Amino acid sequence: METYSLLREFADSWVLLALFAFFVGVILFVMRPGSTKVYRDVADIPFRHDEKPALRERDAQEA
Repeated sequence: METYSLLREFADSWVLLALFAFFVGVILFVMRPGSTKVYRDVADIPFRHDEKPALRERDAQEA
């Protein structure tokens, strides 16, 4: 059996299975209980300084 055929057969079976298992693992990791607070906090980053915007570097140096 040539190298290409052997690697192709391996990729078509076991690597496909490993990638599917990795995908399912990532989905389960993201949907785990207790992660909602962390993701909600990260999603709110753009709105943290909504009332009082953060100063730009130039403005911070002058102040």
